[in-house]
Amino acid sequence: MKRTAFVPLLLLAVLLIKPLSANSEQLPETIVEKMSIKLSRGVANTFTGIAELPKQTILTGRDMGTVGYVVIGPLKGIGMTLYRTFIGLTETVFFAVPQPGYYDPMIEPAYVWDGWEPKRETSPIIMENGK
Repeated sequence: MKRTAFVPLLLLAVLLIKPLSANSEQLPETIVEKMSIKLSRGVANTFTGIAELPKQTILTGRDMGTVGYVVIGPLKGIGMTLYRTFIGLTETVFFAVPQPGYYDPMIEPAYVWDGWEPKRETSPIIMENGK
């Protein structure tokens, strides 16, 4: 009977000790640096989230034409403005929490000023006659 109780206790001990050993590998300077990047990213996204309105209007207009500029782009811009501002506030408040994925950005692109380039097609070009 004692042997049956020992196995779950051993398993529980391993599960509790393993995360502690994974965190001990990071240097305190690295952790503070990643926390400060998350805080600055959160503040930047909170205050620059409004730039999603013209960004989404331009990007959608580039892809869809007039309908993108007049209807769909501004609606996407309003939604993305609210979303980026909310994500910025969340990252600002919880900058000390190593989530998601060890201080990774919660939104892609990480900043509103990234991602203005037109989409490139990544499909390979099929050449005729091997040329």
